[in-house]
Amino acid sequence: MTANPLRLAVIIGSVRQGRFGPTVGRWIAGEAAKSGHFDVDLIDLAEFELPLDMGGGATPAAEASGNELRQRLGNADAFVVVTAEYNRSFPAALKNAIDHHKSEWYAKPVGLVSYGGVAGGLHAVENLRQVFAEVRATTVRDTVSFHGAGQTFDETGRPVDEAGSATAAKTMLEDLNWWALALAEAKQRRPYPA
Repeated sequence: MTANPLRLAVIIGSVRQGRFGPTVGRWIAGEAAKSGHFDVDLIDLAEFELPLDMGGGATPAAEASGNELRQRLGNADAFVVVTAEYNRSFPAALKNAIDHHKSEWYAKPVGLVSYGGVAGGLHAVENLRQVFAEVRATTVRDTVSFHGAGQTFDETGRPVDEAGSATAAKTMLEDLNWWALALAEAKQRRPYPA
């Protein structure tokens, strides 16, 4: 672990009942922690109550929940977003969480980990790249993708192809670390003009 590790928020984007996201999220959070570059905060969107109405009027519980999520996202230097693929795109709860926040994403890098059927969530990844560009975040090139995800993890929550998956994760996390350091240094020299 470096003296001042970067703060990495790993976000589980699906909130559906019976979802596979927590398995993938816990695994990539573990890989990130093992890398020695990051202090990892695992954020499960199912634990937060974000209203669909952006105009306000949230209940006190939803407001407190939203404030907690805002603080945790704001504290992050980088993100890994774990996404399922629903109807050739990403979950609505993830879009809602992105849309509810603004400066929390600015000038920060995002790694993408996807899972799904034949496409392995890659349609979701391509859609997310456009959305994150709009909120001024930088997605890294390399991703981690699990095709037929239910069969690619064993009963302990580890990928069946552990070596290949770990290699893909390492490549993405190294790139994420480089971008996080570069952007943090740039923001120290000159604040991001938002």
